Amino acid sequence: MPVRLFYLCLLLVHALPSLADGQWQNLEAIQNGAAQFALQQTAAQPGSVTVTAGTLDPRLHLPACPAMEFFVPAGNRLWGNSNIGARCASPSAWTVYVPVTIKITADIVFAARPLQSGQKLGEADILIKNDDLTQFASGVITDPRQALGKIVSLGVAAGYPLRLDMLRAPNVIQQGQSVKIVAKGPGFQVNAEGKALNNAAAGQVVSIRTPSGQVIKGTAREGGIVEVPF
Repeated sequence: MPVRLFYLCLLLVHALPSLADGQWQNLEAIQNGAAQFALQQTAAQPGSVTVTAGTLDPRLHLPACPAMEFFVPAGNRLWGNSNIGARCASPSAWTVYVPVTIKITADIVFAARPLQSGQKLGEADILIKNDDLTQFASGVITDPRQALGKIVSLGVAAGYPLRLDMLRAPNVIQQGQSVKIVAKGPGFQVNAEGKALNNAAAGQVVSIRTPSGQVIKGTAREGGIVEVPF
């Protein structure tokens, strides 16, 4: 064999391992990419978000992908234990799922003492604790302003986290109350009196009976005011 051809063959033999290695996708890059994608998707969550990506099976051999795409699989919620999908379209199509653990540390509003149905919440009724939000049901209150001044819809035990569906806004209109009816238009306002036919919180619809006996509907406002469309 000519010397020149011998050295060329030797060079190719030494190059083969690195060439083969470059054909396969780095699994750690998939895991890191999935964690970063989950962080981006949960950026709007309150508090501090931590994402830990699980390890893919090291025996997994995927063709190298120059442009991976990450996505949230259908039916998955980025909350606690979840999954992030990673896929490649070209030069070879493949899809894998990376297990991720998402922890959201935030202030959570708890009942400081037993709360009774119909009770209006004050500062002494709530307790703020920093905890992992994903360990609780959805709708848990993280801002005390969402609880203070609200009415408890059902009894709550001390130490229990408060949820939005446990509370309601206080009524600003009471059934049977005399109310001021206000109708506004461009450059004018018409006022009248009436009787409320139902309870209503601010922003809710209330039915009003006018002195003539007509029943109209409007939007309840603070101060016994009902706004009606003109």
